[in-house]
Amino acid sequence: MLLLSVAVAIAIAVVLLRAPITLLSISVPIYTNSVVHAREAVLRDELFTMRSVIHQYTLDKQERPRVLQDLVSAGYLKAIPKDPFTNSSATWGMTPDGDVHSGAIGVGSDGKPYSSW
Repeated sequence: MLLLSVAVAIAIAVVLLRAPITLLSISVPIYTNSVVHAREAVLRDELFTMRSVIHQYTLDKQERPRVLQDLVSAGYLKAIPKDPFTNSSATWGMTPDGDVHSGAIGVGSDGKPYSSW
């Protein structure tokens, strides 16, 4: 009977020791995906804001800004926001037609490159 109790205790200990590893292996990918989705939401918001400001600048000045710094100099933005994926305000790219894109390398959860958002 004592031998059976020891065997049960060892079995319970093994299960309890494996539980944190199992929980960790489940929770880390969920956390990582949550961080990526949060950064993507910030990126969408920053792009929307900058595109709106570029549009307003273009209407007011009758010309597109040549660089994003023009928006800051003219008082349309307090500062150029940081790209949430590159953590830099210098990686934004502007197209000749006045659109702005992220300079981040990678593909979003929608399957499109961040640079094409």
